[in-house]
Amino acid sequence: MATDKKMGWKELSGGDVLEAGTAKAFETGDWRTERPIHDKDKCINCLFCWVYCPDSAVIVKDGRVMGIDLVHCKGCGICMTVCPPRAGAIKMVPEKQLK
Repeated sequence: MATDKKMGWKELSGGDVLEAGTAKAFETGDWRTERPIHDKDKCINCLFCWVYCPDSAVIVKDGRVMGIDLVHCKGCGICMTVCPPRAGAIKMVPEKQLK
């Protein structure tokens, strides 16, 4: 009777170690079908959009949202979703309406 004993973690060979990275070098904004429009007058600078943006596309300076980096924003709409309803400072607009 043959038994296939599985290796434990100590018996595994070492794997590759990769440097951490970002998508900063990749301009992915042209993937978007919808664009976030930020209204500075409505913004309460809670920074939820900045915290939750998976692309780090929300531009913040001195604790205030300055705008959206459209070169890297993929238009997922998370920023609009997490923006507090009382503020409503971000809306998504179809790209084809802006061209």
